[in-house]
Amino acid sequence: MISGLKRVKTFAELVKFEHTVLNLPFAYLGAFLAADGWPSWSQLLWITAAMAGARTAAMGMNRLFDEEIDRKTPRTATRHLPAGKISRGEVWVYVMVALALLLLAAVKLHPLALKLFPLAVLTFTIYPFTKRFTWLCHLWLGLSVSWGAFGAYVAVRGAVGTEILVLVALITLWNAGFDIIYGTQDLEADRRNGVHSIPARFGLAPALRIARALHLAVVLLTGLLGLAVGLLPTPIWPPSVWPASSWIYLGAWALVAGLLHYEHSIISPSDMSRVGTAFFNVNGYLSVAFSLLAVAALVLR
Repeated sequence: MISGLKRVKTFAELVKFEHTVLNLPFAYLGAFLAADGWPSWSQLLWITAAMAGARTAAMGMNRLFDEEIDRKTPRTATRHLPAGKISRGEVWVYVMVALALLLLAAVKLHPLALKLFPLAVLTFTIYPFTKRFTWLCHLWLGLSVSWGAFGAYVAVRGAVGTEILVLVALITLWNAGFDIIYGTQDLEADRRNGVHSIPARFGLAPALRIARALHLAVVLLTGLLGLAVGLLPTPIWPPSVWPASSWIYLGAWALVAGLLHYEHSIISPSDMSRVGTAFFNVNGYLSVAFSLLAVAALVLR
């Protein structure tokens, strides 16, 4: 039993399960948007299960399909598969279990969620291969991740609304932006290995500018989301008549802008030593804090 638990722990390390914090809060936000308030506890439970299954399967397949690339890249050569800490067969078993969990959650949530299950799986299965032929792979990754919020929304609402499309665009560009920053670590290795990425194609400084532009678009989309769901009132003047929910969402919007500005302020072409902080810490805070504030605004309005 102890040995089995160690193998599960090894797999959790392989798929970096702790990184779920980056996008799980957005899935909850999608559910609250769909419910226009509180979804049921049962829905939240199965959405959590779906996110765990989807992310685990996606990361497991990514590690499997990228094993040879990881072996040739100095930063990733010590990952579990290249280092022989876990076998490919074991990883495939965990991936299948994760996909089964995702399927079960879709069945429990809504018929539309079940219908979209194959498309969601296809999207994140394709992602590892996009880097073989296009530097737009970062956007495909962002789109793959956005399925969490989109799936949660349709699972609760049973339909597609304008606001979820705005949130999908926001999540896609946000993830693409910080994935570009993350990809700068392997710029030279990617060029040697024929891996396509924006840093490998355009260089470090232009890649950071592209990531900054994508995150500026995220700030604009955050404001648009507030307008789409009525949390930012129109007309906006005078602010003295704004309800508490609008002030809360305004604070959430300012937080997104502030954290993304900070993320880009701590890295530069001459100093990339804090790329880990920019990638995980800042974006983790952004995901949790923005989603909590946005949910609070939705519930209180």
